[in-house]
Amino acid sequence: MRTDLAYGRLPDEREDHFLGLEAAHLVGTEALLTTRDNIEAVIEAKAMMCAYGPAGYGKTMAVNSALRALAPDITYRLELRSGPTPRDIRHGLFKALRLPGEPPKRPIEFDALLKNVLAEQFRVLVCDEAQWMSRTGFEFWRHLWDDRHTDIAVVFAGGDSCYRVLRREPMLASRMYIWQEFDRIPKPEVGQVIAAFHPVWATAEPGLIDAVDAEAAHGSFRNWANITHHLVAGMRKTGADTVTEALVHWVYSKIGGM
Repeated sequence: MRTDLAYGRLPDEREDHFLGLEAAHLVGTEALLTTRDNIEAVIEAKAMMCAYGPAGYGKTMAVNSALRALAPDITYRLELRSGPTPRDIRHGLFKALRLPGEPPKRPIEFDALLKNVLAEQFRVLVCDEAQWMSRTGFEFWRHLWDDRHTDIAVVFAGGDSCYRVLRREPMLASRMYIWQEFDRIPKPEVGQVIAAFHPVWATAEPGLIDAVDAEAAHGSFRNWANITHHLVAGMRKTGADTVTEALVHWVYSKIGGM
């Protein structure tokens, strides 16, 4: 379980997969490799990027994986919910950066403190679940990044609404160095990707994997993790050592699928 001591840090690899699915592997998909290239470029340019797309398509997993490889010691993550205001972002940064003492009460003093800290050394700031952000929230990030003394790169990871808000505001959109859209696993790649994703699928019939994707998973890593979690439990209960159509339909009964 995550604690306050872990807030702001990159999560352990075991937390990458939905439900903490044991034995799941990080698959080197095109999206994952592209994310690493893009984040490397953003770090080098000290710029901002937006990784966006529907929930469950691997945005957070890809961003975290890339940053663990490229900038593990200088990355600070904020997990904001429910329409965060600039005040929420200020306090989130205060907590993530582990600043001493009590947060300043006046916004002007708080901003001065954050700018001074963010000018001390280069850092990568990650705003996860950025789809909750309003225009004023994004404007606050721009305010920090625009300051000529701060030394930061900023990565937004969020749903399609994140993209729409940013694109509507030319002042914000023009500052995005890279836009990366995440989509479902391409149908021609599903069999190969899922066979590598978890050992239970390694020996499954390709046609069965394709059917599960079409009927329930729909190219979403989160859906695949959920299905696989149930499947592993079912195999443990029944003593099965391979995936069968009967087991798959038992999983469907749990998740409301076909």
